[in-house]
Amino acid sequence: MTRPPVPPATRTPTEEFRFPCRHCGSDMRFNPDTAGLSCDHCGSTEDLPSLGPWAKAAGNWTSVSREHDIRQFLTTQEAAEDIEETRVTVCSSCAAQVTLDGATHAKECPYCATPLVADTGTHRHIKPQGLLLFTLDQDAALASMRDWLGRLWFAPHKLQSYARGGRRMQGIYTPFWTFDAATKTRYSGLRGRNYFVTVQLAGGKSRREQRTDWRPVSGHVTRRFNDILILGSKALPKWIVDNLQPWDLRALRPYQPEALSGFQAEGYTVSLLDGYEDAKIHMDQQIKQDIRRDIGGDHQRISKRYTQVDDVTFKHILLPLWVAAYKYKGRSYRFVVNGQTGNVQGERPWSVPKILAAVILGLVVIAGAAYLVNVADM
Repeated sequence: MTRPPVPPATRTPTEEFRFPCRHCGSDMRFNPDTAGLSCDHCGSTEDLPSLGPWAKAAGNWTSVSREHDIRQFLTTQEAAEDIEETRVTVCSSCAAQVTLDGATHAKECPYCATPLVADTGTHRHIKPQGLLLFTLDQDAALASMRDWLGRLWFAPHKLQSYARGGRRMQGIYTPFWTFDAATKTRYSGLRGRNYFVTVQLAGGKSRREQRTDWRPVSGHVTRRFNDILILGSKALPKWIVDNLQPWDLRALRPYQPEALSGFQAEGYTVSLLDGYEDAKIHMDQQIKQDIRRDIGGDHQRISKRYTQVDDVTFKHILLPLWVAAYKYKGRSYRFVVNGQTGNVQGERPWSVPKILAAVILGLVVIAGAAYLVNVADM
């Protein structure tokens, strides 16, 4: 589907999202402990300017209710307020599009530890509608990661040292799409019910055998999908991010650039249309389950189905991750902490010497046990 040209962006690049302290002029950052801005230099604190002090009270946050109709969005010219520009650099290793503030010229990619050189180009994209604030600070994320790494058997000693060392984690807002849709599906198929018959065998013996009676069925199912969550990044393996769930999306807040202060943000590399294709796969799997449940019986066969999808809407949101990358023998390993719940996932290297030592020790134990048994039998 061809879309018309995007109008010139009205938002300025990421360097506008730096907020100087009114007392000392240093850059302030978002503090998960206070849900406000903090200055590491002089200790001053401020409320998020867009929300004010009342926002800290439970239940007073404004929910994210605005979503885009996907068909209308793709076939008509997007409004300028729905588009923003950010200055990004693309990682040559994992293809992450990491935003950099105006004072940053080079750093490591938070996902794979590859050195980055700042690109002065800009990335035009759909502006996020909402985000989840970090509720874990860096110390809490490090504690969760160290606890997780400490439970890894057969990990190299260098990795254990890494866990105990002073390496810092990167707080990064990672892009996601959410999709809502209403579906109606007509289907036809077969319902199988098990029954047993007695089969006579030679010699007067008999046995019971299971048979299945298949009957044609047809019907329809409906489902309303809400907030199908699709990763908008190609920098992290999907299985890592899937295992970081659940996310409490009820805590989504309207997008505010102030909340990004002190953190990095990644631009989406999974397009809206590709994200929707992933969402349709998720919907299709759920609809199949609904049909099988509707057919009932002991077995189900789906012959034909037709699904009508209506009211498809989407949001672009940012979710908080604490990320650390560790290089071992030329390969990058990622450790990721859910910035809302503290759930940890990651990749791990294996120590061949530790595995061989464990195998040898096991063989020695087995040989020793066999020797003791032989001695006892003499």
